Amino acid sequence: MAEKLKVGIIGCGGIANGKHMPALKKIKEVEMVAFCDIVRERAEKAAKDYGTEDAKVYEDYKELIADPAIDVVHVCTPNRSHSFITVDALDAGKHVMCEKPMAKTSEEAKAMVDAAKRNGKLLSIGYQNRQNPENIYAKQVCESGELGEIYYAKAVAIRRRAVPTWGVFLNEYEQGGGPLIDIGTHALDLTLYLMNNYEPKMVVGNTFRKLADQTQAANAWGDWDPAKFTVEDSAFGYIVMKNGAVITLESSWALNVAKACEASYILCGEKGGIDNVLDGLKINYVKNNRQVIERPDMNSGGVAFYEGSGNPSASDLDARIWIDAVLGKRPQCVYPEQAYVVTQILEAIYTSAKTGKPVYFD
Repeated sequence: MAEKLKVGIIGCGGIANGKHMPALKKIKEVEMVAFCDIVRERAEKAAKDYGTEDAKVYEDYKELIADPAIDVVHVCTPNRSHSFITVDALDAGKHVMCEKPMAKTSEEAKAMVDAAKRNGKLLSIGYQNRQNPENIYAKQVCESGELGEIYYAKAVAIRRRAVPTWGVFLNEYEQGGGPLIDIGTHALDLTLYLMNNYEPKMVVGNTFRKLADQTQAANAWGDWDPAKFTVEDSAFGYIVMKNGAVITLESSWALNVAKACEASYILCGEKGGIDNVLDGLKINYVKNNRQVIERPDMNSGGVAFYEGSGNPSASDLDARIWIDAVLGKRPQCVYPEQAYVVTQILEAIYTSAKTGKPVYFD
């Protein structure tokens, strides 16, 4: 492999500009040499802002992945195209970082897992919230055994009025769903990751489209168009794992609650619990016959970041870990098999909502 990894970006819209490309730009071992978007002007701007002087611009992703010089591809397109672009890139011999969610369906996600194995290439999914300081600390607490067996958890991704009105977020065909697949996926990923439990047994859930036809709804990003709002505005699931543990999942873009809370969770174990909802990370347990709550100071100490990084964001650290994994310097953090289970559960909630029946896993 060359001294610097040559990276191609497929999809040069909001998530690429807001997360992937700025983070990669900070990594000295990376050169972004190719950019692809169905809107050529977006790819040209990305190449100018983040690329090498001789960076190439494409409108067809197949031309980008055909370049043998490219080592790594980041897939930052709408959810509908995650799977087939990722599979094609893996088959072309590239390592792939795909933006979350992994795919619209579990079948598509499984195809991605199989392609990575078939080609001996790394595949990761953009669940950067694992790298927030609070979540790194929570993972350490869980791994230490301080909570004991975790048998109940709540995954929370609740917005009061924050419906994304740009791009294709409201388009069921392109995205596969609304808040459940958009932000619920982060909360569920974190919860499964902290529990280290990826064996679901049964799921029941429901989705709602109750507020989507309203106007002047005080939305954070302005009024949405009800005619284009073809996904749910809230969704809820009840997940039973094979070991008997239970997880509830709450997600919304618009819901009549007083306070919003995203990428959050509650974990309850035999010995103690973790609560990261609303007012910061709290560890609870009983000591000397007293109920105790610890609030770790996340402003001091912490993980040893990489040289020259300052105080990196979760996205920066996630990109650093990913590139180090490609270089063989450390294990990757987010494995495709884990993201596949997230997709299976999300799909099961949607299926249960449509059929009115529980969904059982083999």
